[in-house]
Amino acid sequence: MTLARSIVADWAALDKQPVPTHVLEVARLHMLDAVGVGLAASSLAQGEPYRRLVQSRDGVACTLTGARACDAADAALVNGGLIHSLEYDDTHTASIVHGSSVLVPVALAVAEAEGQSLDDALAAYLLGYETLIRIGLAAPGAFQSRGFQITPVGGALVAALMASRMLGAPEDAQLHAMGIALSQASGVFEFLSNGSTVKSLHPGWAAHAGIYAARLAIAGLTGPETSLEGARGLFASFAGDASAAARLADQMGDFGRRWHMPDVAFKFVPCCHYLHPFVEAAGSLADNGVRADDVAEITLRIALGAAGIVCEPWAAKQTPPDGHAARWSLPVVVAARLVEGRMDHATFATEVTPEVLALARRCRWEPLEPNRFPHAFEAVIEARMRDGRVMTVKIDDVYGNVSRPAPWEAVVEKYRANAAMCLTDAGVSAIERAVLSPGQTLRTLAEAAASRKTRIPL
Repeated sequence: MTLARSIVADWAALDKQPVPTHVLEVARLHMLDAVGVGLAASSLAQGEPYRRLVQSRDGVACTLTGARACDAADAALVNGGLIHSLEYDDTHTASIVHGSSVLVPVALAVAEAEGQSLDDALAAYLLGYETLIRIGLAAPGAFQSRGFQITPVGGALVAALMASRMLGAPEDAQLHAMGIALSQASGVFEFLSNGSTVKSLHPGWAAHAGIYAARLAIAGLTGPETSLEGARGLFASFAGDASAAARLADQMGDFGRRWHMPDVAFKFVPCCHYLHPFVEAAGSLADNGVRADDVAEITLRIALGAAGIVCEPWAAKQTPPDGHAARWSLPVVVAARLVEGRMDHATFATEVTPEVLALARRCRWEPLEPNRFPHAFEAVIEARMRDGRVMTVKIDDVYGNVSRPAPWEAVVEKYRANAAMCLTDAGVSAIERAVLSPGQTLRTLAEAAASRKTRIPL
């Protein structure tokens, strides 16, 4: 039996088994978080390309966080792009996947188009996330080391399986959908060369690809059944690790018994997750009286597995072309936290200030050894002061990860703050109730998402 066929069978078997209540509750909270992030992005500059994209696209009534109806695949593309555009969406750190930005858009768009419930969408989202995590755990860091983001590359295949099941496709069509999605999978890290905004498209395109792969499979197009383990399959082509398929088979051995969803980390700063412990460490320095003008030099110690994204090339990271590019700059986020005393949406909305750049140029980085990357995102900051004092802060893992879980209330407050950027108070509350409560309809969510304070001109 091929690995894809085995996974399809695993999903079918779970249709007859109850999911633990606490797992479903955590999944609802992650879905709510993703919706809130997408709503925030729809009101900010990062959402502008997606708002323009749908200006003249009409069709099946699937709700966009930008408050316009369109075809399900287009809705998934736009919502995925919005959710990922602020670098504020969740991460399963050990597998390095941003599952919600791909899978929430697929689940909501297909469920709304097919007249299914929010509970149906939640069930598909949960199985998809559990599978995508296991794909990442089978080849930890391997996709990234070859220049591919695992979220869209693996996410396209999982999205295809989700969509085909939700559309009622038979088993063989589900397998074909995964194989078709393999030929659509993409997402490369070259955006780091100039901080371009195309990274936000990665999960949206994977969601779009998954829905179209499902439609094409149902229409009769065929794809390879060996999409995962084949000599030119997902792991061999994108991770350079043909043996990873066997590890995925082992990972799937506890599918339905071991739940990874409770381990997915929430983000509380809108920038690359690798940077969050450094933001916290810089905040600790500030709380202890360190001011930017007092600092002669800062040494930043980071795991090599993360350094390629946020440290290289160092001279470019010290002078990002715009605020958005600073979301992947280790020296700038540390400097900004010390200079400006905060880090939020506004931090990345404008050009980096001369004061921040001046401190960033006084930063250097070194490899952190030993480290637990990617299971934990660690940080060490050593600040040498002009008066000769040296102050050191170490963060053992990022806040919001499984080792340092955020309270439920903190996640809900994050959702409310994000959603309130564009929705009325009634809309914010209605979405919260709809997502967190069983038995709700997609219509409730759609109507609430349209209750904007200021109508976006679409």
